[in-house]
Amino acid sequence: MSSASKGYQRAAGQRSKSTSSPSAATGSTNSASGSRPKPSDRLNPKTIDPFAASQRCPSAFAAVYSKGGIPCRLVHGSVKHKLQWECLPETIPFDPVLVTLAEGLKETRHPYTFVSQEGFKELLMVPGAQEKALPVLPKLATALKGALVHSDGSVFERGLNALVQLSAVVGPSLNIHLKNLLTSLSKRLMDKKHKESVTTALQKLEQHGGKSYSY
Repeated sequence: MSSASKGYQRAAGQRSKSTSSPSAATGSTNSASGSRPKPSDRLNPKTIDPFAASQRCPSAFAAVYSKGGIPCRLVHGSVKHKLQWECLPETIPFDPVLVTLAEGLKETRHPYTFVSQEGFKELLMVPGAQEKALPVLPKLATALKGALVHSDGSVFERGLNALVQLSAVVGPSLNIHLKNLLTSLSKRLMDKKHKESVTTALQKLEQHGGKSYSY
């Protein structure tokens, strides 16, 4: 092969490389840009994964409720909702049902907020509630603390109401557990939004706790 032919082949090869390189670079750029999420993806509902972990994993209370662990159902009324119990409330064991309802006071979604709050109140109104509540006071105090330290103000108020309801039923027997609960109340006492309700609750706790109560 002549030197002229060899020179022609080398020139043709160089032109081929220079011609293909822009497309390769473009492909590389498109691949890189395709791997990066676009700002609009965050606003596009189609990009939201309905099977995300937050959707798949309900809270412990929601899981128990959905499996029938709390023997009641919510009846929607035009003005007011109510609970319909599947058995006589006085036959329901406080351990674990009342304890589970107390733990559910931390919920922030309907219908769990209503079920936990109303269910807790109604069970404490059954005949013999005091005798049934006394053995589970440690568990109830722990569950109520979870609501009282919650950052959501509505959750705190539900926990506060439940604490007062419980104190009205068990009386001075609750005093030994109050030490771990009153710290949360004293912090909220400095908040204008909760000052009045906390003050009223402390007065009722003192009334129900008798001479052995102190804060």
